Formats: sequence, structure tokens, C-alpha cells
Amino acid sequence: MQKNWTIRKPGNTTAVNELAEALGIEKSLASLLVQRDIYTYEQARAFFRPDLANLHDPFLMKDMEKAIDRIEIALKNNEQILIYGDYDVDGTTSVALVYSFLSKRHSSIGYYIPDRYNEGYGVSYKGIDYASANGYSLVIALDCGIKAVDKIEYARERGIDFIICDHHTAAERIPNAVAVLDPKRVDCSYPFKELSGCGVGFKLLQAFCIKRNLDFEELYAYLDLVVVSIASDIVPLCGENRILASFGLKQLSENPSVGLKAIIQVSGMDKKSISIEDIVFKIGPRINAAGRIESGRSSVDLLTSNNLTEAVEIAATINEFNNTRRNIDNNITTEALKFIVDNKQLASRKSTVLFNSAWHKGVIGIVASRLIDTYYRPTVILTESNGFVTGSARSVPGFDLYKAIDSCSDILENFGGHMYAAGLTLKRENLQAFTDRFEKFVSENIEKHQLIPSVEIDTQIELSDITPRFYRIIKQFQPFGPENMAPVFMSENVADNGMGRIVGNNNEHLKLHLIQEADPFKVYPAIGFNMGAFYSKIAKTNSFDICYNIDENEYRGVSTLQLKIKDIKFD
Repeated sequence: MQKNWTIRKPGNTTAVNELAEALGIEKSLASLLVQRDIYTYEQARAFFRPDLANLHDPFLMKDMEKAIDRIEIALKNNEQILIYGDYDVDGTTSVALVYSFLSKRHSSIGYYIPDRYNEGYGVSYKGIDYASANGYSLVIALDCGIKAVDKIEYARERGIDFIICDHHTAAERIPNAVAVLDPKRVDCSYPFKELSGCGVGFKLLQAFCIKRNLDFEELYAYLDLVVVSIASDIVPLCGENRILASFGLKQLSENPSVGLKAIIQVSGMDKKSISIEDIVFKIGPRINAAGRIESGRSSVDLLTSNNLTEAVEIAATINEFNNTRRNIDNNITTEALKFIVDNKQLASRKSTVLFNSAWHKGVIGIVASRLIDTYYRPTVILTESNGFVTGSARSVPGFDLYKAIDSCSDILENFGGHMYAAGLTLKRENLQAFTDRFEKFVSENIEKHQLIPSVEIDTQIELSDITPRFYRIIKQFQPFGPENMAPVFMSENVADNGMGRIVGNNNEHLKLHLIQEADPFKVYPAIGFNMGAFYSKIAKTNSFDICYNIDENEYRGVSTLQLKIKDIKFD
């Protein structure tokens, strides 16, 4: 698929020069910092040396005082408390965090994860009925609840109080709960708006520690759960999230909880240092798989376990769920792609909306993401559940998917989500109307360039700029993620030294040994995953341009620098 290359503005030249001099680094590195709004030595120090002391006061979040007061009353009166959370990674880590911490101080506590298929996302009537039938008078809802206006009223009528800890976009009407913690509330002045659901749960416990004058070290031991939520929910890795993720990765690598240690083992990771990428591609999908295939409760059982033997058994089961999930989503993706190929009208649209009542509800979000790899446009994949059409939507960079779905709100039963990912439910008779109206909104509002995948390049450098010291500084930009992505470099007029080849079981990958005219004897190893098709042209050309990340390749215990190619352009 053809890609556009976009080079980011380098930032103010004076600011770049001054920062380079202050830090004693190359201008290309200083430019990367200025692009991230870092202009001074002090700001750079805060960026490169995250500090838990720089976390915001949790009581700056609206309703935090109310939430802590209600928890204190529940503990004093020995009320039964139910920790309630969504079935995805953010929800299950949130529940595991708050349950594990509070259960050390309160014995009358339980947790509840709604069933994806019978209850759907968020606070459910069935969950409230469960709380009522089992004597729970306080429910702490995590990663959900900001739109559960009617359900919170239903709970109040049954004498059940709710504390809502959410991070999704709030509607005009806020649920009438005891406390609603959500930094995205219009009336909330909390300084950082991009916490994960588990991050909001962490702030609740941070406030609890302050109120009780507890040592923060006990709470910080759970940062491995917080970083798993941050990475898996793809929230921006800046501000408070950068601090939480940095220390969470350290905890995850050096002293993970029993449950996460078991997941790391079954994932086949024997690395000393775990990265955000490891969470996104290995840990997160396995935790998610339980809720997709069976029940998210299995994930909480794992994440709250203190017995390694038990945890390994649960992790092995969850690993099998992940294998099942992988087979199902591969099959559905194949079916969906064939459906588009066979329908010329679909192929020419600006959006993809597909429905099949037999498709597995637990994987349709993954399928939507996979389809964008082939048909680069906003995508909605729908199936049937409990008599309704329900599904997941994914977007392309720059296009607000939530607005597109909101434009169809009058024919939807419910919906929710973010700019780039959302879920929705509608009646079968409204399916065609939704398909047409969604396509109309996308066609009228999407920019032409948003329909072509783009590689955003941070800066242009020569291959000779890549030294061990240069890379050591790049590594300190970690953890990488949204709003702090791994730097993408461009180098022009590079060539393979003749040792390049295609590798992989199906010759799908490209292994190159790159040189540049300025220093033709210095060779830079490079790998291009799924770029094997470029090989014949590379073998016949003198030079080409590349954009890439700088990475490390470890082989037989020896680490060497390599370029991870993102795209190649020929004259």
C-alpha cells in the first residue's frame, strides 16, 4: 500500500540550538525534544528522569473527597463493597488493583466483571441485581459508568451507592452517583486528562493513602498493573502517564505480581527488560482473550492471585483462549476481506461497514483494525447479540470516529468510545440506515490525505549520525507510545552492499546491509518486516530513501544496532 511521507516541523531553530548546547547533544536530538514541547534543561530533566514525586494531587479531581469519605464510611460500618469493572485489559487491571489494595484492609469485599455477551459493556442491570442480591451497599465502578445515568438511578432505588471511576468522554448529564471521578468531565479541573481507567483507580487509592497517611510504597508495588492498562488502552504516553508507565515497567521487569509473572512465563518472554511493545503484543492480548472467549473474571482471578502454581494454571488456560481468539479473528478477517473484494460498491466507499450475525462478538474490534491494514478507512464490524446488532469501530489517524457515530445517535440504542475506537448497538431494522448515514458523514468530512496511510518522520539524518551514544539517548525517550512515539528517521540515497536477502518462512521479510556514499565502508544492518517484495527492485537500483526506527537486535546474547525500516522510496 502506497504511503505518504510527512516530515514534522523541526521546531524553532534558536530553541533547538540553545537546547542542544545546554544538554550537550546533537541538534537532531534537540529537535526531537522541541517537537515534544521540551525547551529547557529543567523540562528535559523531568522528561528523561520521571519522578513519582511529580504526580498530581489526586484531590484536584472533582468528587475525590466525596469518594474517599464514602469509602471510609463503608469501612467503618463494615459494609460490603463490590469492585466492578469492564472485561477488557483496562477494566480487569483496574479491578485487580483496587480489589487487591482494599482487600488488605476490608474483608467484606468482592469483584464483578460483566459478561461481554449477556450484559455488554459497562454497568449492567444484571450486575446491579447481583449486588443487591448479595448485600453489597457500595459499588466502585472502574473504567465504565460515566454514561450509566439510568442504571445508577436503578441502583439508588435498591439502596446501592456508586463511586464511578472512568476516563471516557462524559455526556451532558452526569450519573447521580455518590462520586463521579473522570478527568474528562467538563467541570473537572484535574491537570491531566488522559489517564487510563486503571490510572483513575490508582488516583483513588493515592487519595486514600493520603487521607490515611499510608506509605506510598505499598501502592507503588501495583504500578505493574497500571502500566499494563496504559499500554493496552493506548492512552497518550506523556504527562502523568509517562511517570506511571516508567515506574510500572520497572516493576513489571524486576518484581511483577504473581499473576503478571505467570502471564510473562506463558508468553515465552525471558527478557530482563519488558517494553510497552511487549505489553501491547504479548501480555495485553492474553489478558483480553479471557473476556473475548469466556469471561473476564478469569483475568481478575489471575491478576489477584498470590499463588504462583495457581496463577500459572490460570495463565495457561488464558493462553489457550488467546490461541482460540487468534484463529477466530483470522478466519473472520479472511471472510470480511473476501466480502469487500466480491462487492465492487463496497470497495469504492470511504468507509467500511460490515455485518454478519455469525461473527464472534469477542473479536470484531480486532477484525476492524485488521481491515484498516488493507482498506485504509474508518471501519465498523457488526454482529448479532441478544437480539440487537452490535459491534466495534476503528478509525484512521486524524478522523474523529466518535463524531461520525454520534451523528447517527438517533438510530442507535447506545454507543461510546473515543476518537479512534468505539462500540455501538442498534436494532436490526436500522442497520441499512446506519450504514448509509455513516458513509455519508465520513464522505463529507474525511480529508483525502486521511485515506492514505502516512509515515510521520521526525527528522532527517545521515547514517553516520547513528552511534552508540546517539542510540543511548534515544533509548531514554522511552517509554514510547501515543504522543511520544519512537522517533522515525529518514536517510536519503542509501544502498545495499550486495549482501541483502529475503528471509522468513515465506520470504516475506527484507534483510539489508546498508551503506551511504559519505562512508561506504561502514555497514548498517536493517530489517524490513513484510517488505520482501521490495527486494528485486533494491537489487537492481543504485540507491533509495528509507524511513526507519533505530532498534536493537539481540542474537546469542549479543546486542547490535539495527534499522527497523518502515518504508522505502525509489527515485
